[in-house]
Amino acid sequence: MLGLLAAVLLAAVPACGGDGGDGGDGDGRSPLTGEAAEPGPVLAVKVDNVGPARPQTGVGRADVVYVEQVEGGLTRLMAVFSSRLPPSVGPVRSARETDLDLLRQYGSPALAYSGVQAKLQPAIDDAPLHPLPPGRAEDAYERSDNRAAPHNLYVRPAAALRHAPGADDAPDIGFRFGPAPSGGRETRVRRVTYPAAEVAFSWSPERRRWLVSMDGEPAVTTDGGRLAAATVVVQYVDIADSHFRDKFGNVSPLTRTTGSGTALVLRDGRSYPARWQRPDAGDGTEFTTESGDRLNFAAGPVWVVFAPW
Repeated sequence: MLGLLAAVLLAAVPACGGDGGDGGDGDGRSPLTGEAAEPGPVLAVKVDNVGPARPQTGVGRADVVYVEQVEGGLTRLMAVFSSRLPPSVGPVRSARETDLDLLRQYGSPALAYSGVQAKLQPAIDDAPLHPLPPGRAEDAYERSDNRAAPHNLYVRPAAALRHAPGADDAPDIGFRFGPAPSGGRETRVRRVTYPAAEVAFSWSPERRRWLVSMDGEPAVTTDGGRLAAATVVVQYVDIADSHFRDKFGNVSPLTRTTGSGTALVLRDGRSYPARWQRPDAGDGTEFTTESGDRLNFAAGPVWVVFAPW
């Protein structure tokens, strides 16, 4: 693996504990994780998630990780960084139409991706974000000699952000952090299945984290061990066909992240039924309990899994 994969990790920001306030808002805590953090610009990275792309690099340092369905019933990750930047992230893959609406709630973030379907390019150019494919930030990317293309492209976040000086700092996207709600069901494992993929989360009392598995295997990284989350949101959404196809002619799925629906929130070894609401793409997503109260997340990394309803 190239030197960028063996770089020394930056020091982790310490967690703030279980009642990290509501949504950041200048209180010294990240609105994305509820942990102590200095404000930082948002960089989203599209990350390959098929077998040959694993183990991935840098994903364990993300504030938020989204799991999206793509062509062939497979999944792809969008890792969102603000409070901590790893030396490198990847393998980096192409963007999708779903990403444009999803990222609107972050204001004007930077987006690192390897390319895009030609007919989608005008929509990316019109979107309120800073596109950072290799052609616009060549010095931020490097290929590994240890993997075959297209699973060998990596981005250096700090270098990429130098090409997006106007990227917005992390805003309030609707997450709230604090004590767990009452009730819930004790949960050891939760699986979400797609036509050709599976993601699972198992509770570790020792680590106080949900340990991530992909397609039945522990999800590890090259630089940080097992992927894990403090809070997992299984958000049930409409996944429909878009107007775009990949280079093989497969229709690209479009995940609709605006509107409302049901969700399941996992924290502290328990699962809580929830409702989600996001009226417009520019709004954050509000998660509430069955009684209508805002549902607090546990402080730490958040994984949001878009599951077909």
